[in-house]
Amino acid sequence: MKWSDINDIATYLADQHPEIEPQQIRFSQLRKLILEIPEFDDKPEYCGERILEAVQQAWIDEVS
Repeated sequence: MKWSDINDIATYLADQHPEIEPQQIRFSQLRKLILEIPEFDDKPEYCGERILEAVQQAWIDEVS
């Protein structure tokens, strides 16, 4: 899984962290959760605010 796999990341987070409200998550926590995904294999420095915003929105959509 790479940073560009926005929907896959969001689906994984929704499945694994149902206790978290994606609207309330801080980007620093979101980044940490993504980097902890076992299948995630991309460079941390490739992540920016735009990617985190996209993941957050996809996660919100996933749980809505």
